[in-house]
Amino acid sequence: GLPRQQHRACGSEAPRWASTAMTADEELIRDSARTWANDFLKPLVQEMDKAGAMKPEVVASMFENGFMGIEAPPEYGGVGLGFTAACMAVEEIAVVDPAVAVLMDIQNTLLVTSFNRYGTKEQKENYLQRLATDTAGSFCLSEPGSGSDAFALQTAARRDGDDWIIDGNKCWISNAKEAGLFVVFANADFSKAHKGISAFVVERDNPGLTVGKKEDKLGIRASSTCEVNFDNCRVPPSAMLGDPGQGYKMAISLLNEGRIGIGAQMVGLARGSFDYALEYMCTRKQFGRPVADFQGMQFQYARAAMEIEAARVLVYNAARLKETGQPFVVEAAMAKLKASEVAQMVSSQAIDWLGGVGFTKEFVAEKYYRDSKIGTIYEGTSNIQLQTIGKSIRSKYDTK
Repeated sequence: GLPRQQHRACGSEAPRWASTAMTADEELIRDSARTWANDFLKPLVQEMDKAGAMKPEVVASMFENGFMGIEAPPEYGGVGLGFTAACMAVEEIAVVDPAVAVLMDIQNTLLVTSFNRYGTKEQKENYLQRLATDTAGSFCLSEPGSGSDAFALQTAARRDGDDWIIDGNKCWISNAKEAGLFVVFANADFSKAHKGISAFVVERDNPGLTVGKKEDKLGIRASSTCEVNFDNCRVPPSAMLGDPGQGYKMAISLLNEGRIGIGAQMVGLARGSFDYALEYMCTRKQFGRPVADFQGMQFQYARAAMEIEAARVLVYNAARLKETGQPFVVEAAMAKLKASEVAQMVSSQAIDWLGGVGFTKEFVAEKYYRDSKIGTIYEGTSNIQLQTIGKSIRSKYDTK
């Protein structure tokens, strides 16, 4: 038989990583994000929320610290780490401000990934370098008539000589105010339905592109969400990202993994609201002892901590699956669904735990609560996640 040592190494006793365990490099980026968020970002959070605007120095500082190009290769100015590392940074920044976390999440999981995976060498040298070092980007998919039904989009691309002309309107576009680059999905052949959709790179200074009305939102208010309009927007043939007609496949693939990043954001939000409330409850005294010492309160926050950990394990399991090239779509949907629900539940409870002060804008508990609401809506609503999970389960029970 096998030698004992070899048998154990390939058997059930072989050491295996927990999904939430980290490499030394991942610990470094997590600690760096945590320190930056607490030291640099925290003093600005409430001011940006009230103004409904991101301070330019926050975006600049994220570039300086490498948070905007975590998966971009070092030769293009990036950090060169993996997808899980990016999720860990998103989580840590979301502990302090989910609005800032979503900007760097979209930059990493949608924009950098799209050029990493689909860009030509020339596009990588031009655009990926900029995305990693100094230029924010936007992912332009949603339209007034195509939300969950994303591929019903009406933005059109037509040939004019070698160039492409893009016409149409996009809405709910995150980071549009800060972006210098836009990845735009447009249909070049409506006779092919969704298979006519291609992706194009449009520069902010293109005269055919205008960033329109900025939405006045309930939560993540510092994150810009705007209309983006294309009117006779001319781009060269080199602006096409990926192959013609592959836009819908690219969008599905990018959003499937982008959901894991949103899950990480929601876990960070839940942790932030939990920590904020616990610190208060441990110092606030009623009936001669800290509120946190009452068993009725302990049972509540014990259960909340369990839910946060459950969401976190789902998120990092999905991240590891994606990173190692294994199927992850259902796990990503579960992670995003669970984490968004946990964020809403915990941030709501945190207000209750603070009592009257939690209901005031002087304390940030109400901000976490407002920020949490978007989690069940963007990058695939909860019903879309449930549909993804349900279809997968159903397919396993098809009779042969």
